[in-house]
Amino acid sequence: MKIHIKRSATDRVLAGVLGGLSEHNHWNPTLVRVLFVVLAIMPVFPGIIAYLVLWILMEDPEDEK
Repeated sequence: MKIHIKRSATDRVLAGVLGGLSEHNHWNPTLVRVLFVVLAIMPVFPGIIAYLVLWILMEDPEDEK
């Protein structure tokens, strides 16, 4: 099962997950990364698990159908 959001091929730090989300929603990628880090250090938000799940579910930027 994949979601129809591609990871970023150009705006990536680790896997391009946050860059892909920001490209898809037309958000500032730096703001998305800062917000994710702030949420990830809070004990209520399992940030690393959410990132890994998105990494698995998001389409690869090199995949062409």
